[in-house]
Amino acid sequence: MFIQVLQGKTGSPEEVRRQLDRWEQELRPGASGYLGATGGVAEDGTVIMLVRFETEEAARANSDRPEQGEWWNEASGAFDGEVTFRDCAEVETSHAGGSDEAGFVQVMQGRARDKNRLRELEEEFMPKLAELRPDIIGSVRAWDGDFFTQAIYFTSEAEARKGESSMPSGGDDFQEFMSLMEDLTYIDLKDPWLRSP
Repeated sequence: MFIQVLQGKTGSPEEVRRQLDRWEQELRPGASGYLGATGGVAEDGTVIMLVRFETEEAARANSDRPEQGEWWNEASGAFDGEVTFRDCAEVETSHAGGSDEAGFVQVMQGRARDKNRLRELEEEFMPKLAELRPDIIGSVRAWDGDFFTQAIYFTSEAEARKGESSMPSGGDDFQEFMSLMEDLTYIDLKDPWLRSP
């Protein structure tokens, strides 16, 4: 899987959604290798979209379509200022991965000090987390070098908050795991846009 992460700010969430709906109706049928998208607009106007493709080649072929460029020329007007794009060829999933059944999605971004150690520790406690947090459906993490964007899919925001508050503080391994991530930011998508072909 290959993921393009689009991120920006908007004062017009409705226009962003209208443009994305237009893309789904008019351009998606010609987007070979498109696997779907997760995104939305947070309360502070942050827009984030994780767009999934089968391969990097499929993503680039989509970007190179003339109709894609024409659509983006119009759609970019819904954003305030610069929109950033990250191409992520390194993608990981946990639990059931992404899900269109999620009622709440939290996007976590940051940098890993040691990706390999992060993965080792994660493998150890993921089975335990699945037992402790039935509210977590799954997650998708996309890497751009040491920078990651991770979408975590929850049954609902209420269940997610309840699960957070009931989590044990964790042992040394969990503390080490958290210390391996820096510059963490969180984007809460209370009305996530979940799209599959």
